[in-house]
Amino acid sequence: MNAYVLTMRCPDRPGIVNRVTGALLKVGGNITESAQFGDPDTATFALRTVFDSAELHEVVESTMEGVADELDAVLRVRPLAARQRALIMVSRHEHCLLDLLFRHRTGELAIEIPLVMSNHQDCRPLATQYGIPFEHVPVTPETRDHAESRLLDRVDELGVDFVVLARYMQVLSNRVCDRLPGRIINIHHSFLPGFKGSRPYHQAHERGVKLIGATAHYVTMDLDEGPIIDQDVARVTHAQSAEEMVRIGRDVERIVLSRAVRYHSEDRVVLIGSKTVVFA
Repeated sequence: MNAYVLTMRCPDRPGIVNRVTGALLKVGGNITESAQFGDPDTATFALRTVFDSAELHEVVESTMEGVADELDAVLRVRPLAARQRALIMVSRHEHCLLDLLFRHRTGELAIEIPLVMSNHQDCRPLATQYGIPFEHVPVTPETRDHAESRLLDRVDELGVDFVVLARYMQVLSNRVCDRLPGRIINIHHSFLPGFKGSRPYHQAHERGVKLIGATAHYVTMDLDEGPIIDQDVARVTHAQSAEEMVRIGRDVERIVLSRAVRYHSEDRVVLIGSKTVVFA
């Protein structure tokens, strides 16, 4: 038997589940996991189903194409064993990269990492330690276009499914966002909406906040306003310094980013406009 994961988004209407399960029955599909959500604000239906079938991927995919056409759906069927390929981008802070590499090595993240790309050399030893190729692509105002072209070339050459910005401290252009919609995950060092800029924890400390957090979201042309995949917070007190907040915040960042990468890589995220449905 072959295991598959099916994700679908379509206009909400009666009979959707019946139509999908009927098509799965034609390929001998046995559903082992299923979750669905009807969004009343957009009248959109989202579905994630895991099933077993003796049929080959091509047969299953062809059968489900008819369902997609009938329901005007965005539908995808992927072999569950086919790991998605994630290119990781990082600058100097290595805590998120380290967490992803460790979870990848232990099998907690069922992904392949063909490359770590950075605008600095700081994280090269870490990538080398984990046996992951590392590429240094400097970014300056004069080389930014070349650096982004190199990123897009590597995405195509390596068959990359999605890109992870593991504290990559560069703003991607609209050209890149347009080429990879819903395929770039960023970790923002704040519980969005929140304090923006390069020193968010210091701003939070100055304002006497009691919660700090992190947000993982898809990158769009609107800076730090893409659909949110996951968030978390940690409670702090007046007695903690800005440096202690940085340490606590980094712990939250790496947990939130790893969760978002897992959700995305397991096809647990369905995009509906500017928000997400996450079948965690």
